[in-house]
Amino acid sequence: MTTDNSKQEMPIFMKTITKILPASFDVLHVPITFEGAQAQLLFLKTVVDGATLQQTIIKPFYELADEHKFAAYIKGLPNRIDIPPTDDLITMLTSGFVLIYVEDTYSLLEIRRLGNTQQNETFVETTIHGSQLALSEDLETNISIIRQHYHQSSLYVESMQLKDKSNMSIAILYDEDLVNIDVLRRVKERLDSLDEPLIQSSADLAVRLTRRRFNLFPTSIITERPDRIIYNITGGKIVILADNSPFGIVLPVIFFDYMVSMEENYHTYFISLYNTLLGWFGLMMCLVLPGLYVAITAYSPEILRTELTLTIAGSRIGVPYPSFIEAIIMILFVELLTEASVRLPKSINAAATTVGGLILGTAATEASLASNILIMVVAIVAISTFVIPINELSFVVRFLRLFLLVFTALFGMVGLISGMLLIILHMTNLDSFGEPYLRIAWRSKRSEKKVNQE
Repeated sequence: MTTDNSKQEMPIFMKTITKILPASFDVLHVPITFEGAQAQLLFLKTVVDGATLQQTIIKPFYELADEHKFAAYIKGLPNRIDIPPTDDLITMLTSGFVLIYVEDTYSLLEIRRLGNTQQNETFVETTIHGSQLALSEDLETNISIIRQHYHQSSLYVESMQLKDKSNMSIAILYDEDLVNIDVLRRVKERLDSLDEPLIQSSADLAVRLTRRRFNLFPTSIITERPDRIIYNITGGKIVILADNSPFGIVLPVIFFDYMVSMEENYHTYFISLYNTLLGWFGLMMCLVLPGLYVAITAYSPEILRTELTLTIAGSRIGVPYPSFIEAIIMILFVELLTEASVRLPKSINAAATTVGGLILGTAATEASLASNILIMVVAIVAISTFVIPINELSFVVRFLRLFLLVFTALFGMVGLISGMLLIILHMTNLDSFGEPYLRIAWRSKRSEKKVNQE
């Protein structure tokens, strides 16, 4: 095959199409010549099956060695279609079609990459009604998945290699009509300036890229879901995919992005709103409830009605230590169960953690090591943790509830409120590639243009 552009000038129509398509690394224009016969191909290699392309187009071209015969062969193929309007043509090219120019005639052949065995099912961010497709560990397969679900010609894909010992290949995806140019520049500068001996995964890259290793809160989202990636690309954000990693990195992010579940996109407005509010309620329960229990039982029982205060006090009869020690022990036991459920084989983890939790709770109350009220509090806290949509935030909340618990044990209700204020103060000092972490709503370039026009 020859790819000498000096021998074949690109036709005007094909030039027009290449100008509409972004200059991504996977957009290929391939001129082929053999014994005087000439043809030109335009396609996206990440969505086209290379083996089928070779067997259907390249090999017959060299075997026939005649433009007229090859043109007749192409016209006779069952998957050939005529050229549609330009907008439809762009969509078809991003879906796995190949544009062929031979004998002053254009044809489209569908040679889509289908049925890749490397595609996975979601196992971290599951939904009931949403797509069950997850990213794989192959970079081109992941780009193909995104391309086949997002057919905009403005989707730009840049490829580069990291300068560490692994020489990891990564791809940067964004919609050039929506992305914030300043944020994109900062991301590229960070990638170029990375000086790490070894980066092995997307999560590892995210930590190094954000330069926030000692921050409590994450400033990027790690996701396995293509629909979340596309959702963020349409919002003007940048996605980084890494080879040999089934997760993508979303940049920049704000705090409120961590409370967005993809399940909300598959329900009506009021159901989605209810689920969102439920998630925020779970976040607050998980964060505040243990500290609130200690504050009320140890410092401010007058906050509650007398009957409820007496009930709580009665349930603690026989418990040999303060409510803070009681709470910290039970929460640490729940943390151990949670970590065990992650590391046990899937076939036994649910049964093991359920039985462990039941035995632990029953034994603790019967031995007067914990009150019944605290067992309820710990159960609510444990369940609330799993309502948080993004795992990175749930890890942070699990740590911060211990922080608030200690503050409350030292200073009572004032300590709980002061601890919350310190957390908010810390968040106000965070940013994600120049974007304030507590920004109320994310704006893409398109939405900012609308605001400026108004």
